[in-house]
Amino acid sequence: MVKIIQRRSLGLQSVYDIGLAQDHNFLIANGWVAANCFNKSHSTAYGYVTYQTAYLKANYPVEYMAALLTANSGDQDKVQKYIATALSMGIEVEPPDINRSGVDFTPLEKSILFGLSAVRNLGQGAIEAVLTARDEDGGFESLAELCDRVDPRVVNRRALEALVYSGALDAFDTNRNQLVHDLELILEWAQSRAKDRAIGQGNLFDIMGGEGDAPTSLETAPKAEPVEDFQESEKLKLEKEILGFYISNHPLREIERPARLMAPISLANLEEQPEKTTVSAIVLLTEVKPIITKKGDRMAIVQMEDLSGKAEGVVFPRSFERIGEYIETDLRLMIWGKVDRRDDRIQIIVEDAEPIEEVKLVMVEIPAQDAGNIQQQQRLKEILRQQAGEENGAKVSVIAKIKGDEKSQLIRLGSQFRVQNEHMAVQALASAGFRASSSVLIDVKT
Repeated sequence: MVKIIQRRSLGLQSVYDIGLAQDHNFLIANGWVAANCFNKSHSTAYGYVTYQTAYLKANYPVEYMAALLTANSGDQDKVQKYIATALSMGIEVEPPDINRSGVDFTPLEKSILFGLSAVRNLGQGAIEAVLTARDEDGGFESLAELCDRVDPRVVNRRALEALVYSGALDAFDTNRNQLVHDLELILEWAQSRAKDRAIGQGNLFDIMGGEGDAPTSLETAPKAEPVEDFQESEKLKLEKEILGFYISNHPLREIERPARLMAPISLANLEEQPEKTTVSAIVLLTEVKPIITKKGDRMAIVQMEDLSGKAEGVVFPRSFERIGEYIETDLRLMIWGKVDRRDDRIQIIVEDAEPIEEVKLVMVEIPAQDAGNIQQQQRLKEILRQQAGEENGAKVSVIAKIKGDEKSQLIRLGSQFRVQNEHMAVQALASAGFRASSSVLIDVKT
C-alpha cells in the first residue's frame, strides 16, 4: 500500500513522499484522492510511477540523476537545483570533456559527466562533427589535432571558444587563457591545411609522415607566447556564461560547510518558508538592477544564488542607504531579511548585508558533560543577552561547540543571542569562566 506521508493541498508532489506496506495494492490513503478529485485508476497509476522512480533513485542514484539532468537540460534553474541535489547525495558532476562527453549527461561509476548539448554556442552540427571524428579515429590529444580533424566551417571559432571556457578542453591544457590565445593561430593553420587537402595538395610533413627526426604535421602547429591563466573569478565567470552555472567550482564552495551552519535555509527551500519569516542566507549577487524612486532615493532589485538555487531580492531605500556599497555584481554576501510573496513570486526583502570576508562570530566551547546543565545554560543566556546591545542591532552570531572526548558538534544559537561586539562578548564570557574566541566565517572548520 502506498501511504502519503506529507499532504499538500495542491499539486502532485504529495505522492513523492511515500511509505511502502506489505501488499501491492496501490491505494492512496488519508483522503488525499477525494480531496483532489482523483479517481482510483489515476491514483493507482501515479502511485505505481512514484514507486518506480523511488526505486530507481534508491538503487540507481547516479543513473537516475543523470536522466533527470538530461530531461531538464533546457531549464537552467532546474539543472542547478538537481546538480545541488546530486552533490548532496555524494554524486559529483564533472565538467564536459572533449574526449569523454556524449550528447547528454552521462552516468559514470560514482559521478555524472556533463553533456555537450548543454554547452552554449555549440550547435548540434558541431557536436555531431566532434563525436564522428572521435568515433572514427579516437580521442584528441591537442587543440591542433582537434582543429585539424574537424571541419572548421562546422566547428568554428565560436564553438571552440565555448569548449575552452566550459572546461571541455582542459585535457589539452588547464590554462584556458593560453588555449584562447593559441586558438587564433591554430585556426588559421588548420584552415590552410583544409584548403590544401581540398585541392589535393599535401603538406611536406604529411608526406614524410614524421620519418626519422622529422617533425609530424601536428607538431608544426603554431603556438602563442606563454600567458598566465585567468584569475579564478574570471575563469568561473566565463564558465558560467557558457554553461549557465558554475560546474568546476563555485565562489561559495570554499565556505559550503560553515555556510550551512550560519544560514541553514538554502535558496532552493525558500518556497517553503512562511511570509515575513526572518531568514539569513549566504549568497552570490549575480545581477543588480539599480532603481531611483520618485523621491530620488536609491534602491535595487538583485538576483542572487547559492549552491542550491536562485532567488530575487529587494533592497529598499532605507536599507540601501546603509548597505548600498555592498550591492554589486559578483560580491559574496551574508544577507538578513524577510520572506515576501507577491503575484505568486517569492523574494527576500534584504534588510542587512555583509561581505562574507567580514562576517564574524563568537565560538563558545562547552564540555559535553556540561551541555545539559541548566544553571550553565542560564548563565550563558544572561551574558549573551547583556551583549546584545541595541534592539535588532546585533549581527554577530554565537556558535556553541559541544566538545566530547572524540568529536565535537557545532550548534548555532538563535538570533536572539547575537551580540553587538565580538571582542567584548569574548571578554565577558571568559570572565564568567567560559572558553570563548572570536573568528571570521571563512576560517571556521566544521
